[in-house]
Amino acid sequence: MNEVLNNIRTRRSVRSFTEKRIPQEAVEAIVEAATYAPSAMNRQSWHFTVVHNREKIQKLAEAIGQQIGREGYDFYKPDMLILVEADRENQNGQLDSGCAMENIMLAAHSLGVGSVWVNQAKGICDEPGVRKVLDEFGVPATHVIWGIAALGYAVEQPEEKPRAEGTVNFVE
Repeated sequence: MNEVLNNIRTRRSVRSFTEKRIPQEAVEAIVEAATYAPSAMNRQSWHFTVVHNREKIQKLAEAIGQQIGREGYDFYKPDMLILVEADRENQNGQLDSGCAMENIMLAAHSLGVGSVWVNQAKGICDEPGVRKVLDEFGVPATHVIWGIAALGYAVEQPEEKPRAEGTVNFVE
């Protein structure tokens, strides 16, 4: 099987990370891969905020956890977060951001770094406690966080789950 297809087939969401730090060269490669994602009309409308500081990650986790009513919420304690965002007025922002998220997760997997897509922020970006932290991170108030990639080294590799059947219809 070719390398790209193998990477796609073997990537799994990781929900338990070690304390090991992701090297800066890997961080840069992952973020660069995000910028090569397809986007509507090649507008490259996304923006990425990389948080590679566990205390700041915890601060955002606490703000989100408080807003969604989940005490102890922690993004699975990753080494790093990448907030994938776009201007709320951009009608393709969510789709463009989704493509970038996929590139982030596949690039991370290719480098031996685990990832999981976190969705909790998209509907609560403007809630005061969450917005306060996002402001501290330099996220513009006009942006929506369409996804958060939590990244780090897996405590153990997740098991492969069977793919859903009946999800493909071929028309010839």
